[in-house]
Amino acid sequence: MATTYDFPSDLLAGQEELHQVRAELSALLKRLPWSVEPLEGFSDDTGWRKVERPASPGWSADEQAEVEKLRQRERELAVFVSTHRYWSEITGPDQVRARSELKRAHEAPLPRTPPGPA
Repeated sequence: MATTYDFPSDLLAGQEELHQVRAELSALLKRLPWSVEPLEGFSDDTGWRKVERPASPGWSADEQAEVEKLRQRERELAVFVSTHRYWSEITGPDQVRARSELKRAHEAPLPRTPPGPA
């Protein structure tokens, strides 16, 4: 039988916000140009695969500030979650399982369907 963990609400909230901040940062970085500074595009086919990049206008000051704000919040939340007092209550392999469980705690459980004809 799988062990269930009684995570404190502040730890759950911190982990959930960490997921949200990482998703927001990832989406922002995908929308931004590939280079922070304005750079010309390039094409290189001398390596084992061809690499091409279009010219990059760079990031605006507001975009740079937004990325830095999200990265700073991500660091704060990662430290909060990883050093939470709850972890001192669990040791050994159980702590590893609990940390893995916490990362998936926000996911809705999959509905169980009885076996049978579809």
